Amino acid sequence: MIALIQRVVEARVDVDNETIGRIGPGLLALVGVQPGDGETQTQRLLERLLGYRVFADADGKMNLSLAQAGGGLLLVSQFTLAADTRSGMRPGFSTAATPAEGEHWFKRLVELAKIRHSPVEIGRFGAHMKVSLVNDGPVTFWLEAR
Repeated sequence: MIALIQRVVEARVDVDNETIGRIGPGLLALVGVQPGDGETQTQRLLERLLGYRVFADADGKMNLSLAQAGGGLLLVSQFTLAADTRSGMRPGFSTAATPAEGEHWFKRLVELAKIRHSPVEIGRFGAHMKVSLVNDGPVTFWLEAR
């Protein structure tokens, strides 16, 4: 399971000109599911999303996690993160989970996140989404849970 996380001042997801998810300060996580991902990877990714220290402490150092700093978590499914881009000029998607598998594990991630953190907002799986954000820093990291 893969997540591209961005520390944001604000972020939102629109579908058909309607905002379906919005957060203020926090993390935007674009999430890709790979073949073979399961409960272990889902749990590990959530631990990293909530525990990764990307927020400033009183000394201005990145020492605080989302769980410690508070703020929102916006989860957006993005199967293209799992694309095979090693060769050619067009991505291949055999390295991404099937839509059914991806949806299952993305929904499980959301379920677990809502138990452990608030607020949690989400995009719409499989929809054409427009994601808007104001990156804070900019601070962007690539996380993997294998």
